[in-house]
Amino acid sequence: MISAVVPVYNEEESLQAFYKALVPNLSKLNEDFEIVFIDDGSTDSSLKILKQFAGTNSKVRVYSFRKRSGKAEALTLGFQKAKGDYIVTLDADLQDRPQEISRLYKKAKKESWDVVCGWRKERKDTNIKVFSSRLFNYLVSVFWGLKLHDYNSGLKVYSRDAAKSLNLYGGMHRFIPLLVYDQGFSVTEIAVEHDGRRYGESKYGSLKIIKDMPDIFTMLFLTKYAKRPLHLFGLIGGIFLLAGIIISIYLTVLHFQGYTISRRPLLFLGMLLIISGFQVLFTGFLADLIINLSNKGDKGFSVKYSSKEK
Repeated sequence: MISAVVPVYNEEESLQAFYKALVPNLSKLNEDFEIVFIDDGSTDSSLKILKQFAGTNSKVRVYSFRKRSGKAEALTLGFQKAKGDYIVTLDADLQDRPQEISRLYKKAKKESWDVVCGWRKERKDTNIKVFSSRLFNYLVSVFWGLKLHDYNSGLKVYSRDAAKSLNLYGGMHRFIPLLVYDQGFSVTEIAVEHDGRRYGESKYGSLKIIKDMPDIFTMLFLTKYAKRPLHLFGLIGGIFLLAGIIISIYLTVLHFQGYTISRRPLLFLGMLLIISGFQVLFTGFLADLIINLSNKGDKGFSVKYSSKEK
């Protein structure tokens, strides 16, 4: 079974055309399928249209948030509700072509990939948006080593296990390939056709890379140091402490040479660095202690296979 998870926010103009394109392309896969629409608190008539789809097609299910929660939360709910062995996600604005689903699904199924991402090779967006997206993809690839051209494409196919492993919030939907890769799932991409927006307006600004930067640092911490925060805080605290000690030694030498150091700004800087270093180190120690205590008895392993217990 294949589940199509579609987050929707104020897409009343495109929904009818999107639905008419999606259903035939899912039917062509010759597999049982369902469509799970997640209305992210739309303020237009999107929910009303989605209810009409569900009323005329038993394969359609609709869930609606009381208020806008974000794409990450919408996808998480969709993954939780999806029943399929494979789960496909795509946006409802028709920039992602439903015709491309079969190519991603066949690659995932035949080659046993856990996640297949659509690479919008010829992206039909503004130059600023394309540039910011490429910069984002480059930075993420450099930081984590997962070489993908398009992290944030809405068109993806997941294995059931990969999709169910995700618990997204905030801006984490932009890092889905990285999150599943970090858990040991296999990730690849293939080039897909991308269309310009024909209905309505984009819900994302052209300079969203500015909003992405805090999320990049959050993800860097979560993936690299979430289970060992002392490694990060220890490094930073150690640098501060070392710099403070070097300054203090330098000023001590000057003092014994007869120079006055009590009014030197460098003295206060050295003292500040030493105190800050100890504080950062202690913060890392507390974070490490809290994480180890909270994870006691629940290691959160990502298990690929286990035999039946006798």
